[in-house]
Amino acid sequence: MRNFLKFSSRKPKIGVAFGGGGARGMSHIGVIKAFEEFGLEFDYVAGTSVGSLIGSAYANGMTSEELYVIAKKLKVSDIRTNKLFFMPSKTEGLERLIVDTFGDINIEDLAKPFSAVAVDIKTTKEICISHGNLAKAVAGSCCVPGIFQPVEFDDKLLCDGGLQNNIPANIPRYFGCDYVIAVDCNSTRIYGTESTKVLDVLGCALRTLMKSNSIKGYMCADLTIATDNKRFKSTKLVGIDEMVEQGYQNAIDMMPQIMQIFQGRVPRRKLKDFDKDDMEFI
Repeated sequence: MRNFLKFSSRKPKIGVAFGGGGARGMSHIGVIKAFEEFGLEFDYVAGTSVGSLIGSAYANGMTSEELYVIAKKLKVSDIRTNKLFFMPSKTEGLERLIVDTFGDINIEDLAKPFSAVAVDIKTTKEICISHGNLAKAVAGSCCVPGIFQPVEFDDKLLCDGGLQNNIPANIPRYFGCDYVIAVDCNSTRIYGTESTKVLDVLGCALRTLMKSNSIKGYMCADLTIATDNKRFKSTKLVGIDEMVEQGYQNAIDMMPQIMQIFQGRVPRRKLKDFDKDDMEFI
């Protein structure tokens, strides 16, 4: 017999997972706007890279309008302080943004339970961070190798969580969620190149890597809101209005299916733990 939560008196526990994608993550703001319009409240929030930045703000009760105002004022130079391409920046700018917005708080101080996903380059393990300093955790999750210097967090050296888990839909399940909705801000991430220039080849290789690390997000989610932001640069804050609108429309288009999940009218999926032995929870 199919297991429908609607036959149970217990309200389903629902999580949301925001994926990585650099500046393309501005479309997450539009998705959040759609959630707000339909009065949707999630029980758990997870995020990787830019998804951890916006996800932590969402978990702390920031509205889409508040996020939009900050995004419109933001400059790349506010986050990446070193202008020399081959000289990775420290994450001080990003950490300052978080502290100025929320204060110097810990993850457990947020209004909703939240986890940021990063990778410890000492061990190569995926790290699920649910406790400790918020600014450091999010900076570590956003720390793209070569762009930023690794972030020291306890005894770890953190880099971008997208190296292991770009759309962390499995994380809310580990914390007891019955359903998970994933948000992919870079659904057309994979495209090739005919150029043999080093940077073009490296870019193509990274896109291929991120595609493989995004597949399990789709597999672990009950529904994925996928946004095509290919026309925007992941490294430039250009086209924010268009990205926000794109994310909003994608979420609105899927709202009938989303509401089915919130009403518990979708069978619960039985999923095996993905690489849990290779993860560390802190």
